[in-house]
Amino acid sequence: MSVVSILPADTYTVVNKTILNENDNKILTMLYQPIIGITAINLYMTLCFDLDKNEIMSDEVSHHHLMTNMRTKLEDIIIAREKLEAIGLLKSYFKKSDDVNNYIYEIFSPLSAKEIFSHPILNIVLYNNVGKKEYERLVNIFKVPRINYDGFEDITKNFDEVFDSVSGTMFENSLKDIKTTHKLNINIDNEFDFELLESIMPKGLLSDKALTRDIKTLIQNLSFVYNLEVEEIKNLIINSVGVKHNIDKTLLRKNARNYYQFNNSGKLPSLIYQKQPEYLKSATGDDSKRAKMIYTFESVDPYHFLKSKYNGVKPTSRDLNMIESLMNDLELKPAVVNVLIDYVLRINNNKLTKNFIETIAGQWKRLNIETAEDAMNQAYKESKKKTKTTNINNKEKQKEIIPEWFNKNIEKQKMTKEEEDEVKGLLKDFV
Repeated sequence: MSVVSILPADTYTVVNKTILNENDNKILTMLYQPIIGITAINLYMTLCFDLDKNEIMSDEVSHHHLMTNMRTKLEDIIIAREKLEAIGLLKSYFKKSDDVNNYIYEIFSPLSAKEIFSHPILNIVLYNNVGKKEYERLVNIFKVPRINYDGFEDITKNFDEVFDSVSGTMFENSLKDIKTTHKLNINIDNEFDFELLESIMPKGLLSDKALTRDIKTLIQNLSFVYNLEVEEIKNLIINSVGVKHNIDKTLLRKNARNYYQFNNSGKLPSLIYQKQPEYLKSATGDDSKRAKMIYTFESVDPYHFLKSKYNGVKPTSRDLNMIESLMNDLELKPAVVNVLIDYVLRINNNKLTKNFIETIAGQWKRLNIETAEDAMNQAYKESKKKTKTTNINNKEKQKEIIPEWFNKNIEKQKMTKEEEDEVKGLLKDFV
């Protein structure tokens, strides 16, 4: 997917691909806002207000118009837009021009309350973000009351009981341009290896049509939100097969949730697989070793970066909880978390000691460090301070274990073939 920069002067046009109603506003505020935040909802509403009187298409306006109306920085608008895209409320199109670049933003309807509460990803995130008590309150708000029909007779007329068919004029009708409600699915790019799954499933357990498109989508969603490997999914499916050798979707979701909670002290997952936002990435073009290390920190999410430190093995739940805390509680940026992981592992004998990490993370948060390069520079400064207070022997030991990116000569060095292959292996699923 192309990476494009955006300037306040760049223009956009809003296109309405759906029909919005009053209930959609209620769902956006009560169910979507706890997931994507108030800025993203504000952006969605502002784009809707940009539409013409027929609610079809807006005039062409600049992104400076958004910044002024929302009283928000362009960087925050970009993040909000990406959240809307990721959750299925917006599609964005880009066209490069000599003067200013042009965008088209297509608006789509939110999912229904029932679809959100039954969604394998959104349901979990909503629960985590609002807590059990508020979640149950939201469910009750959208519940339809049960009505007692005992003693009532259905007297509704059929169409042919009310209307007769008579000869009329001939006409042709094209429905393709008639306005209707459209919703987007949440798309997940990381491909699940269904060929491997089918090859390791016990023979005769599943019917030939068990892995339908809906089932595959569910498996992919569960694999993402619970971070499950193929072998783990296989075991969950074995315990979720119905009498006709088909997969019971409700049971599979329940088993996946129970399995995750059993291995994570009863907790449900948060989304820790975010990568560094585009506006906080370094400029590309530098071919030095240090620049490629920064590029790696910026291009891989903390989970997969830590997994690479485990030599491809799934990290422990303790370490994953630590990453989750750094990203969700301290709100450190993904690239900063990657630098922190790399730094601590190298200077602390390959151990991620919680108190040690939290001390450094707290300092970096107070210093408002948001980029990989700033995190690397701060780590280097701290190391120099400690070096001055140690004796010669300790200094020699420190030189042996500090990260390679402390070396200023690395600015001009090129990567070896082995180092290039290692980086390419780590990045192959992300760039």
